[in-house]
Amino acid sequence: MPPKRKGPLQLVQRETDDIKRQVDSLLKDVQSSKGIIRTDEICQRCQDVQTSVQKAMGTLQKLTKADEPAPVGNYDQRKQEEERRLQGLMEKLNILSLELSPPGPSSAAGESKKEEESEDEDDEDDDSVDEDDKKSLKPSSQSDPRIYTILSDFRGEQEGDLSVKKGEVLRIIQKTADGWWLVQDTKGNRGVVPKTYLKAGSRLEGKDDSGDDDKKDSDEDDDEEEESEDDEEEEDEGLTGAQEKQRSSHSNWSIVRKALTEMDATDVLSAMGAIPSGFRPSTLNKLLMEEGLTFKGSHYIQPELSQSQLSFKDLFLDPDTGRVRARQVRTSVCFTLWSCRMISTPGVGVQVLSRHIRLCAFDGTKVLSNIHTVRATYNARNPKTWNFSPRMTGILPILLDGECFLRYSSDSADLGILFELGVTFIRNSTGERGDLSCGWAFLKLTDDDGAPLTAKTYELPVNSGTPFEKDIAMEVSATKAGGVFHQILKARRQPKLIIKLKSANSRTRTQLSLLPDTLLFCLSCVHLLALHRQLLADTLLMDRPTMQNTDLMCSPVLSTFPMLLDQPDLMDALRTVWLNAENNMSRVQKKDLPYLKQQFISVYMSSVYYLLHSPALPCHRWADPPSEEQRARVIYATVESLRHTQQTTGQSGSLQVFVDPTLQHQAFDVEELTYDLLRVVR
Repeated sequence: MPPKRKGPLQLVQRETDDIKRQVDSLLKDVQSSKGIIRTDEICQRCQDVQTSVQKAMGTLQKLTKADEPAPVGNYDQRKQEEERRLQGLMEKLNILSLELSPPGPSSAAGESKKEEESEDEDDEDDDSVDEDDKKSLKPSSQSDPRIYTILSDFRGEQEGDLSVKKGEVLRIIQKTADGWWLVQDTKGNRGVVPKTYLKAGSRLEGKDDSGDDDKKDSDEDDDEEEESEDDEEEEDEGLTGAQEKQRSSHSNWSIVRKALTEMDATDVLSAMGAIPSGFRPSTLNKLLMEEGLTFKGSHYIQPELSQSQLSFKDLFLDPDTGRVRARQVRTSVCFTLWSCRMISTPGVGVQVLSRHIRLCAFDGTKVLSNIHTVRATYNARNPKTWNFSPRMTGILPILLDGECFLRYSSDSADLGILFELGVTFIRNSTGERGDLSCGWAFLKLTDDDGAPLTAKTYELPVNSGTPFEKDIAMEVSATKAGGVFHQILKARRQPKLIIKLKSANSRTRTQLSLLPDTLLFCLSCVHLLALHRQLLADTLLMDRPTMQNTDLMCSPVLSTFPMLLDQPDLMDALRTVWLNAENNMSRVQKKDLPYLKQQFISVYMSSVYYLLHSPALPCHRWADPPSEEQRARVIYATVESLRHTQQTTGQSGSLQVFVDPTLQHQAFDVEELTYDLLRVVR
């Protein structure tokens, strides 16, 4: 029997396993070497493994499900898991590379040369450097390439920092790779200062730089890296033990800092000044990308097991009616996102792909529900104002619909809704994508006495930074007016988010009571979620032989419906075809639950289930205009075909799409039909 052919994804998985073994071996050698292995050899090994990770990442990003020779279940999820594994390995290698690199750009030969010098020569050099440093800060030393001017006030935040003021002239003692340079002021005080606060050359007592001076500064900047090695080799000899310890402390801190915050397009653009102050990498987007299904709606729509693991915590049947038993939770609110005002926009050099709000239940310390995203619309003439739920003909897409609901069962006194305003951008020069948080707002759902908030409109201040940082002031244009008028103008310029709490009608409240105890989603999809919940209860509570039976169940609807909560355009397609089916039902049929379930399954299988396994539909990717446009064309063509079939045959759902020779389908996978309770249950 010939050996089974391995697919491209499996080959990448094996390559990742091999890279992981190399990383583990490298880390082990570094910890146990104690100087036995040369540093340059370890650095070379580290660079080779980094290259392997980059190649594997490039290969993985090019893979598609169509490349596989045989069907692969949960292909997208497995691909994302491999991406996270490779990113984790690259982070370890980056941290190791920083630890192995010298504190400054000086060469290893220079360091070995310093070690061979005698202690007497070091002492003499220390004295000479100290004397020369004090003399070199005179105004006549403006031509010295190691003389820099402070561009802005800097206050030291920890031991070893040097507090300086704008306009001060400093001498550079040591330039380090982490960006914190060791400097000395005119009084002889030494410390470290961020290099972004420094400019080559000196500006003396109100004296303007001439064109020649500007040219000289630019020449000095160009030659900066070439001269830095010689400067550092000379000045390293003049560092005392305390100063070396101080520099080493900052170098170690920079490694930790870089490990916690990855260098990406956001960091680069922030350093370039293309991002307003207060903007941060998106916290909620990071949770969505790095935590798998933990914070996605497809996870929270699944049933939750009780503490004993022998029954369900939030799914029960009413024995008299056969319907899902309604469950009231402590918090159940409906609200509408109206608009955001005075939101700053990124600067030049980036193209904004999406303006949106990510929202979730929050208690001040952790995220308590799934993260739901609503995209904003805006007018190019007024880009600082974001609007939601635009008026348009037909059904409003879920992605633009600001009417949402939140169900949560906990009795937390600090429970509220966290709103993170964000943009997805692409850098024009490199094509690198990123997600930024433009600010955040929080609405506590109870007042000081613990009573629920009343249904009215609320204006929430938009804070800068992240919910886990101290308050950071947003950029607000200053005004020269004073008094009350000044306060009014200042209030109008503050970024705000406007939302409205509202009360739902009795039908919506009944449908909401059938849903899981914790869920945040679009209000217009409640009836679809309730029908799915009824099918889930029938399969798990009635069709199983016993409550302890965990065999695979044949249910294509239950196995694929949760995906729609993460792909809103497919949920829109289901909502459209189901609305058309309801319009052809009589009043009696709409109240007949068995008939509704049968029609729902038929409509689902002929529309969304077919689309999920159509090779013409590209994978869902957030804020990717070409992919979104192609998916919209395929979905629209399918919905129109079903509508035409319904008009000609009178049937609301037809399985003809699965036998039509003109249509293509992906290779069949048995996991498309099987509902695995043990794998998906919460």
